[in-house]
Amino acid sequence: GTATVDVEMLLWLIGASVFIAAAGYIINDYFDLNIDLVNKPDKLVVAKVINRRWVILWHLLLSLIGLLLSGYVSIKLDSYWLTIANAACIVLLFIYSMSLKKQLLSGNLLISLLTAWVILVLALAEMHSISTEPIAIQEAHRKIFRLGVLYAGFAFIISLIREVVKDMEDREGDRRHGCKTMPIAWGMNATKVFVAVWIIVLIAVLLVLQVYVVSQFQWWISALYCVVAIVVPLLMVLRKLYPAQSPAEFHRLSTMIKLVMLTGILSVVFFYFYI
Repeated sequence: GTATVDVEMLLWLIGASVFIAAAGYIINDYFDLNIDLVNKPDKLVVAKVINRRWVILWHLLLSLIGLLLSGYVSIKLDSYWLTIANAACIVLLFIYSMSLKKQLLSGNLLISLLTAWVILVLALAEMHSISTEPIAIQEAHRKIFRLGVLYAGFAFIISLIREVVKDMEDREGDRRHGCKTMPIAWGMNATKVFVAVWIIVLIAVLLVLQVYVVSQFQWWISALYCVVAIVVPLLMVLRKLYPAQSPAEFHRLSTMIKLVMLTGILSVVFFYFYI
């Protein structure tokens, strides 16, 4: 029935996002070649793994696949905003790689917004066919949409934190190539304060949400998971943030934040049981 179509469409949409993200990653590496030679010479994908001339081709190919998948979903759902929005994502990722990432904060914000968009697009697709369905199903869809918005918010904040931590890690290569990232423009201490504030905001919101779900729905297990798998690691990042100096230390923090992203996304599983 419609449930399988929904799942199928969501999977196609996720596929589209993956291809578009991969295309963005490749083009980003292409424009970053000189910076990466300083920051991470051992991890270069472009030039070592893929010839530079082929990079643009791969970028176009992956972008095209992402667009075609978006188009397929658009036709099936009869809503063309999906394709337009994903096309905009491709263009924005290209602009980001070419120039925005060298600017103060705008690149960080763009990547964070695009990360949130990947989740939000699923929530919006979920809301798509709501008007024709029975009231009970409409309510379920609305719940899923609200969840999607919450997760998109989480994705935005955690991505912003990670992007700025990565800027701290990459500051040497960035400085040599005239990038005006936050650690270069504001200095390391101010940047650490910026990151710390966002971590505290995220922890506070998560804790408030846990109090709410426990008091309203008695979701003890999900609350416990959130505290142990998301809040505690964030507190560890917060504790290690200020003393961190070397790129290796910031890299470790970045990896920890990536793990928090993962545990955050995995918490979706609880809603499968609870809703």
